[in-house]
Amino acid sequence: MAQVCMVTGKRPIVGMNVSHSHIRTKKRLIPNLHSKRYWVPNENRWVRLKLSAAGMRVIDKRGIEVVLADMRGRGVKI
Repeated sequence: MAQVCMVTGKRPIVGMNVSHSHIRTKKRLIPNLHSKRYWVPNENRWVRLKLSAAGMRVIDKRGIEVVLADMRGRGVKI
């Protein structure tokens, strides 16, 4: 399953571990994802989303209805 936030679009990125002797090894930086349910009063149902912590803050600030409308405008299947 893809590790992508449904609201912000954050996804894993690749970086390097750099030791004191400057030996570099690859590492994968993954977003802080959680599976969360939100009640949508307009649709009278629960919606399950895979979100990063930043995505949860966006929903807290803007509201679930506005965020869902924006996601549907981008073509995300909910």
